[in-house]
Amino acid sequence: MRKEGIGFVLIGLAAACAGGWFHPALAAPGALFSAFCAYFFRDPDRTPPTDPALILSPGDGRVLTVAQEGPGKIVTVRIFLSVFDVHVQRLPCSGTVEKVHYQPGAFHMAMDKEARENERSVVTIKVAGRSETLVVEQIAGYVARRIHTWLKVGDRAVSGERYGLIQFGSQAAVHLPETAEALVKPGDRVSAGLTPIARWRA
Repeated sequence: MRKEGIGFVLIGLAAACAGGWFHPALAAPGALFSAFCAYFFRDPDRTPPTDPALILSPGDGRVLTVAQEGPGKIVTVRIFLSVFDVHVQRLPCSGTVEKVHYQPGAFHMAMDKEARENERSVVTIKVAGRSETLVVEQIAGYVARRIHTWLKVGDRAVSGERYGLIQFGSQAAVHLPETAEALVKPGDRVSAGLTPIARWRA
């Protein structure tokens, strides 16, 4: 379990103990909250694919869209993370962190189109061995109100490694340059650091 979840688990346990002092049944809500938080903040170990041509999913969840969202040929892959998905994000490729930008915004439902206006953390990676940069976003949802990004400019990015956490329902997005070919479609289930969502063209 991630350390960010310890406080939530302890709050639930404290509430369970306080409720149980008055009646055993009153301990149930706190115990359930504590158990859910322990589940939500889980952080399983994973072994990412080693092929440098692959761009990996940054999050667990369901692909919402794979589409051009503006001018140019950039294709954006958006992934919805429900409260039942692992919420630790992983890097989609290896390289060097060029920029880490926090963007204030709204808190629309993470599965809705309006979530493109939501609060986010944007990381730009100079891809190892290539001239391209890749942009990956952590996007808060209606319930998620805190984004953790554990990177800073100049850090070495390693494909599949943990780089952040969004608390309680959210969205992740990767913006693919035209030199990358998307491998997923809306409705596909993906796993952070495991599922290839795109491949660099030769």
